[in-house]
Amino acid sequence: MLTIVGAIEVISALLLIVLILMHSPKGDGIAGIGNAAQMFTSQKSAEKGLNKLTGIVAGIFVLCVFLLGFGIIK
Repeated sequence: MLTIVGAIEVISALLLIVLILMHSPKGDGIAGIGNAAQMFTSQKSAEKGLNKLTGIVAGIFVLCVFLLGFGIIK
């Protein structure tokens, strides 16, 4: 059981890195000078799905860390 949870942790860590790198940058950049960035602040459905998937994978990762760290799984 310890090996399975460890493998899930490694896979979720790698997947979490990929998902975070896929997110679009949230900085205003040069458009923040004239408040032009406010026109493009709505989230698209693909980005909402990516946010949801990132949250789920992060939750799985944290759960595996707690299970392994506190020695619940032996």
